[in-house]
Amino acid sequence: MSANILHLETSTKTCSVALSSDDKLLSLVESMDLNYSHAEKLNMFIEEAMNKAGLEMKDLSAIAVSKGPGSFTGLRIGVSSAKGLAYALDIPLISCNTLHSLAKGFLLNNALSSSDLIVPMIDARREEVYMNRVDNMGEILSDVEAKVITVNSFDDETEKGMSVHLIGDGAAKFEDLFKDIQNVIVHKEFHPSAQYMLPLSGASFKDEKFEDLAYFEPYYLKDFIAIKPRKIF
Repeated sequence: MSANILHLETSTKTCSVALSSDDKLLSLVESMDLNYSHAEKLNMFIEEAMNKAGLEMKDLSAIAVSKGPGSFTGLRIGVSSAKGLAYALDIPLISCNTLHSLAKGFLLNNALSSSDLIVPMIDARREEVYMNRVDNMGEILSDVEAKVITVNSFDDETEKGMSVHLIGDGAAKFEDLFKDIQNVIVHKEFHPSAQYMLPLSGASFKDEKFEDLAYFEPYYLKDFIAIKPRKIF
């Protein structure tokens, strides 16, 4: 029996849904919206992805969701939907780290050498990003952290002759900052997508590495800070 997995990626401005069967992509529906209209689009995208693949909900083997780090609102929408579907269908829930799946997707689409370093980045407001470091083989070299980026942030790597590839929605805002740094390459159009979750979700499914529906929560990394609205009068 084929392992049919529905993937939900809502951690950033991109709302993305992918369907796979035995690690092969069957359908992908996604869009980027600056207003984070994921709540209105996600269910519609799920239905469209299922129709494109010619499958019904009863054919699913598992639900995979991007767990973060990322937007608080986006993560809550994606994880709530994923948990609801997994519970209703009585199938396992798989979580994928947003930065890890982003790096996996970049590796699948680019030929890198041992002197290349991948730095997936998710926007965390102002000059701060959620990020880690990944080598050309997909091995994770550092823990995920919230970091303020400066022009000297990657001096250790560039001084060793390494090429640093900044990817994700957090990378785009540093295009001007690194425009004169030859060995720091900003891939401003490479954003999170549900299709990049396939390698991680497939491995988790084979290893039966599933989440507990009752206790699973998004990986926010930082506590939510509510901003008090200003008084107009």
